[in-house]
Amino acid sequence: IGQGVGALALSGLSAIFPIMLILMGFGMLVGIGAGVRVSINMGKKDFIRAEKVLGNAVIIIIILATVLSITGFIIKEPLLNLFGVGDTTYTYANEYLNIILFGTLFGMMGFSINNVIRSEGNFKIAMISMFISAGLNIALDPLFIFVFDMGVKGAAYATIISQFFLMVWVLRHFTGKHAVIKLKVKNFKLDTKIILYIFAIGFAPFSMQLAASLVQGTFNRQLTAYGNELALGALGIINSVAMLIFMSIIAINMASQPIIGYNFGAQKLQRVKETLLICLRAGTFISLGGFVVVELFPEFIIRLFESKNNELMEIGVPGLKIFMAAWGIVGFQIVSSSYFQAIGKPGLATFLSLLRQVIILIPALFILPPYLGLKGVWLAAPLSDLISAIVFAIFITLEIKKLNKAIATNSSTI
Repeated sequence: IGQGVGALALSGLSAIFPIMLILMGFGMLVGIGAGVRVSINMGKKDFIRAEKVLGNAVIIIIILATVLSITGFIIKEPLLNLFGVGDTTYTYANEYLNIILFGTLFGMMGFSINNVIRSEGNFKIAMISMFISAGLNIALDPLFIFVFDMGVKGAAYATIISQFFLMVWVLRHFTGKHAVIKLKVKNFKLDTKIILYIFAIGFAPFSMQLAASLVQGTFNRQLTAYGNELALGALGIINSVAMLIFMSIIAINMASQPIIGYNFGAQKLQRVKETLLICLRAGTFISLGGFVVVELFPEFIIRLFESKNNELMEIGVPGLKIFMAAWGIVGFQIVSSSYFQAIGKPGLATFLSLLRQVIILIPALFILPPYLGLKGVWLAAPLSDLISAIVFAIFITLEIKKLNKAIATNSSTI
């Protein structure tokens, strides 16, 4: 978008990123909640209950997506104003959001149900699903933006078309021969207990996304207050880089959650511990690698998104380096939060998620900028990452000690 439309288009899309996070959050609410419940039920060999969870998840998504889409169109204008959309970026933000809201169901269904595919143990199919969606989006973006000259509308259409194909793919899986559990019409009848359990488990990632939306909205307003609308474009680039690293770690979490949930349900705690430690190492490796690349090649990264606007470069390079300064210790925090979700501790997972994204970060966004200006806005993120890392380390260390004790007790009774 930056190369094909310009820096202000990047700013417009960055301004509506909080809304995108809200939609993604509802997808996580159902997808992760249902996925964890399916894996636990399968660990207990209760496949009938697992299929009921799947059927309920599909209906919940249809209801939520419909409500969110209609509500989004109704309150769109105040939302755009709230998240810092200005006169020069309104057209871009509005055009993109209209199309995304229309395709809300596609994105939510594809993401959520693909998570259930992972939870039943079909990791390869789940991975192929994401490659199909991402690959189609990547192929359609330049076609619609450059060849058909559709601008931000083209980017939005590319997104919802790829999401539509993902939705069809994942739903067809659960009616095919490779599915461990099946999608059956009789399980579309909503069960209050299943719904509440899905929401209870999914609330941690859901609240994390809502918190991220609140934080992004606050970032937007502070950037326009202490910088300008091009600072929003810089934030858009930073978010894209951070999201690339974040989603790589989330992929590990999604693959590990059914393993952890299944073995936790079966009380095979040694496997739970081994999986946790592998994921902690992998998450740290990814986040540390991302940190190194960002700190060494910030100019190159910015130019990948927009190479013509020098002012964007002047704002974006220091912003990227400062914002990502503590990302080397973010990986284990993301993994730890996911682990507590997988073992059925949504309250603790929610607290830890909110600690990093809200409890520390939002006050820092208001305290630092009056003294440090735009630099203070960027500094709020690494400060929050550093402080929350200490708390995360305490909780995950205690959990590992608890697992060791339980494993030793089980061994002594055999």
